Order: sequence, then structure tokens, then C-alpha cells
Amino acid sequence: MTTSSESQKLIVITGASTGLGASSARELARRGFHVLAGVRRERDADAIRSAGVEPVIVDITEPEQVAALAARVADDPRPLHALVNNAGIQVNGPVEALPMAQWRRVFEVNLFGHVAVTQALLPALLRSGGRVINISSVGGKFAMATYGAYAGAKFALEAVSDSLRREVAPLGVQVVVVEPGGVRTEMAARGIATANDLAAQMTPEQEERYGGVVRANNELMASGTASGLTADAAARVVAKAATARRPRTRYTAGRDAALIVHLGRLLPDRTLDRLLATNLRRHHPKAPAAATRRGRRAARALC
Repeated sequence: MTTSSESQKLIVITGASTGLGASSARELARRGFHVLAGVRRERDADAIRSAGVEPVIVDITEPEQVAALAARVADDPRPLHALVNNAGIQVNGPVEALPMAQWRRVFEVNLFGHVAVTQALLPALLRSGGRVINISSVGGKFAMATYGAYAGAKFALEAVSDSLRREVAPLGVQVVVVEPGGVRTEMAARGIATANDLAAQMTPEQEERYGGVVRANNELMASGTASGLTADAAARVVAKAATARRPRTRYTAGRDAALIVHLGRLLPDRTLDRLLATNLRRHHPKAPAAATRRGRRAARALC
């Protein structure tokens, strides 16, 4: 519900062109905040612009654009209630085969960019007693095969969030982490396309070692996304983190996220490895029937 005090407050959301970021911008505007919605292209700005949602062009890996965002906030008489660090990319590939340039790109966007924006806006948050909301993932608690770069950056974001929370809590700023599971957004489809493009660049030996795992994880990601939360439902979790008087340090979004985080706390690593391997086998590509028959005949010939 909108209140007069909320209508006098700003919220910054990065990565607001589509998906969770766009839905969060609209949900928080509906609740009366003035949302500065970070997008990277003018056409995305036109799409997100609406009552209470003001698009701002910002690529969080570009220092000049981050500085311009901070200047926009500093020039506004309204206090900054929250920064929602949501921008992100998904790049999956086996640790051995993922090019170092892709590792660096994932960390630049999913970690260092968030740190840069947080540093730039912390003076405003300290003045207002606001909060930082970092959009992590169940991948920040639980790293599956081929998720080394993505999960590594999210694990690091969780650690940075803990450190920041302990630094600024005495100064009146709260830090909250939101950990979504599967969410029905375009990010998963883009991630699958990127994983396929990168898999096509693997050597024949790497394809033999990891090709089946890459394809199985793509199938798993697609099915998990299709059965996941809508972006609007996940946005309501972000809004809760932004508006709760005494927010928790962490919120999961979706039953799958809550279950995975819970299992990760309870089960030993080897048990989790076996559960993940069993689940992944269900998504491995099926061998063609002719190849399967040939394999059976060969096995009988060896007996």
C-alpha cells in the first residue's frame, strides 16, 4: 500500500530492463516509491518507463555511468531508501573448458559491478539510513556442475554481503540478500544459448568429457525455469526485503530455493554429489535406439 512517506523516497534497481528487475521496479512503484530503473539501452528505457518508474542508462561495469547514477541520486531531494543490485548474466561451462575471458566477464557483471554501484551510492544510503538488497541465487549456496563461474560470483556476492552488513549495520544501513530459485525470465534462455555457443568451442576431448553434462544441465535449467516462480511473484519477495521494518538478512524466493538451501545445510557434500548426479542423469540426452541396440549386441558378444 502506498504511503505519503514512501512517495518521497527513491529506490535504485540495476538490471531493470526485463525479468525480475523490471517486475521489481513496477512492484515498488506500485507501492509508492520513485524507482530509478537501470537499463543499458534506450529502447529498454522506453519499455520500462511508466508512472513511478524513471529509467536511467547505466552499465554497472562502466565507471562513468555509475558515477552519473550517483550524481542523479545526489541531486534528488528525496532520500534513497534502497539500492537493489539485480543486474546479472548467466554463463555456464565446465571449469576446464570455460575461457578465462568469460570468467572475468561473469565476475565483472555479477560481482565487481555490484560493488562499484554500492560504493557509489553508500554515502546516500548512510545519510538516509537505507538498505542494500543484493540479488544472489541458490547458486550462491549450491554450485552444480558447469556453474563454476556463475556460482563462484554469487558465492562471492554472499560473502561481500555478509562483510558489508557487519560494517554498516552500526551506521544504520541494512544489507539483505535475496536468493531466487527458478524464475520464469529470459535470463535462463539466454544462459542456455550462451552455454551452447561455448560448448561448440570445446575441443573434441572436452566434448567427450563434458558434452553430456552441458546438455543435461541445459535441460535441467529449462525445466526448472518453466516450473519456477513468475517474475512478478519473485518481485514481491524483493519488495518485502525493501519494505519490511526489520528485514531478515536473507530471503529465498520459490519453494525450490528454500528446499535446496535447506538440504545444503543438512547433507554432507558426498551425499549432495550423489543426489545431484542422480537428478542430472534424468536429463541426459537419450542415445538413439539404433545405437542402443548396437551397444547391447556388442555387450552380448563380449559375454
